[in-house]
Amino acid sequence: MIRVVLTETDGFEEFREAARGLIAAEISPADVVWHATTEADLFGQSPPQPPDPKPISVAAGFVTLARDAICHRDPERFALLYALLWRLTHGERSLLLVATDPLVHRLRLMQKSVQRDTHKMTAFVRFRRVTDDAGERYVAWFEPEHHILRRVSSFFVDRFAGMRWSILTPQGSMHWDLASLSFGPALDKSQAPRGDDLEDWWRSYYRSTFNPARANPTLQRAEMPKKYWHNLPEAPLIPDLLAGARHRTERMIAAAPIAPRDAPGWRPTMPPTLAANTLDAIRAEANACRRCSLWRDATQMVFGEGPPDAPVVFVGEQPGDQEDLAGKPFVGPAGQMFHRALAEAGIDRARVYVTNAVKHFKHEPRGKRRIHKTPNNAEIDHCRWWVEGELDLIRPRLTVALGGTAARALTGRSVTIARERGRLLTLSHDRAGLITVHPSYLLRLPDQAAQAVEYRRFVDDLRMVGRELPAICRAA
Repeated sequence: MIRVVLTETDGFEEFREAARGLIAAEISPADVVWHATTEADLFGQSPPQPPDPKPISVAAGFVTLARDAICHRDPERFALLYALLWRLTHGERSLLLVATDPLVHRLRLMQKSVQRDTHKMTAFVRFRRVTDDAGERYVAWFEPEHHILRRVSSFFVDRFAGMRWSILTPQGSMHWDLASLSFGPALDKSQAPRGDDLEDWWRSYYRSTFNPARANPTLQRAEMPKKYWHNLPEAPLIPDLLAGARHRTERMIAAAPIAPRDAPGWRPTMPPTLAANTLDAIRAEANACRRCSLWRDATQMVFGEGPPDAPVVFVGEQPGDQEDLAGKPFVGPAGQMFHRALAEAGIDRARVYVTNAVKHFKHEPRGKRRIHKTPNNAEIDHCRWWVEGELDLIRPRLTVALGGTAARALTGRSVTIARERGRLLTLSHDRAGLITVHPSYLLRLPDQAAQAVEYRRFVDDLRMVGRELPAICRAA
C-alpha cells in the first residue's frame, strides 16, 4: 500500500505529478491512499517517479473536471480522481461521456458544488474598512463550503486591485497589498471586524435600489441562501423589504408617470449614422451624445486621435483630468508613460490611433481635485457606439485593449486581464486583438521596484504588437 501525502488541499499540479508517477508504475487505485496535509500521518510516501515522467493523454474534459473537483471538501476527492484517471488510461477513454457511471456522476456533482460555491463567494463577500500601520485596509469574513480560496483569488485581485484587502475564512486567509497576493492560516470569525462606518451607506443604497415589483422570495432564497445572511450588512433589511413589496408595487402602478429629467429638450441619442463615412462625422455625432449622464460633469467629449488608416488602434478606459481639459486622449501622466513605453517598444506613435472606451471624464469632486471614477458597465455599453464606429471606419489590422474597461467594450464581457493578457485573440466582430494593462495601473503600484517589473511586462506586450505589425515600427 502506497500513502501519498499532498501538501495542498487544492493542489491540482501536485496531484497531477503524483498521479503521473503512479500511472507510469501501473499502481492500481486500490493500492493507493491519498492524504492532504491537514489529514496526513507520519507514513506518507512519495509516489514512484519514472526517470522522465511523460504527460498522460486523457479526454479533454478531465483536467477541467479535476481542477474543480480537487477543491471539494470531500476527503476522498483525490482517490476518486485517481480512480477516474486510471480507468481513462486503461481502456475507458470515453468514460467522461457516460453520465450514468457512478464515479463520473459523483465527480460531476462535486464539480457543480465547487462552481456554485465559487459563484456565491464572489457575490457575497462584504469588505469592512479598518486602519492599520499602513493606512486603510478592507477586511472580509466568509465561510466557503470548499477549498476555493486560491480558485477565486484572481477575481478579487482584478476587481479590487486598487485597495489593500484581506479575506478571512475558516480554511485559510488571503491578503492583497496592492502589489502581491499572499495566503495565510485559517482564522476565527472573532478576528474579523464587526462593522464600519460605510455600512449605513451601503444599506441605504441597497434599500433605494430594491425593486418591489421584482421581489421573488423563493428565487431570492435560492440565489442567496440564508446561511450567508449573517455575514451581509444588508440582511436585516430583507424581511421588511419583502413584507412591504406588494404595497410598494401597488403604489408604483397607481402613480402618474414622471417626465424625463431633461424635459422638454430631452431626446434619445441615436447610434452613429456614419453618413459622411469619416471620423470627423462620427466625432460630431459623439460630441452631441446624451446616452448617459457623464456629459453633464465633463468639460468636453474627448475623441480618438491618429491616422484614419492606422494599422493598430489602442483603446484606453476614459479621458483623465488633463485629457478632459485639453480635449485630447493620452496627454496626462498615464499617457506620458504610454508614449514612453511605445518608444521603448520601437513603435512609431504617429502611425497608431489612440482612443478611449468612454468619451467623457467620470469623476467626483474632492476639495479642488477631480478624482477619477471607473465607468460602470452601462456607461461602457452606451459608449460602444462610438468605439465601434471608429473601428469600422479605420479597419485596423490589430486592436489593443488597455485595461478592463477597454476589454469589456471590445469583447462585450468582463475580462480577467491576467488570464487574457499577452496573447493574440479574437474580439467582437472577429477583430484581431490583444489585451494588456492600462498604463495608469503602473502609476498606482506602491513602490518603484514593482512599477519597474510591471513596466517591463507592459513594454513586452507592446513589442508583441510591433512583431505582428512591423509597418508601425520605427526605421532603424
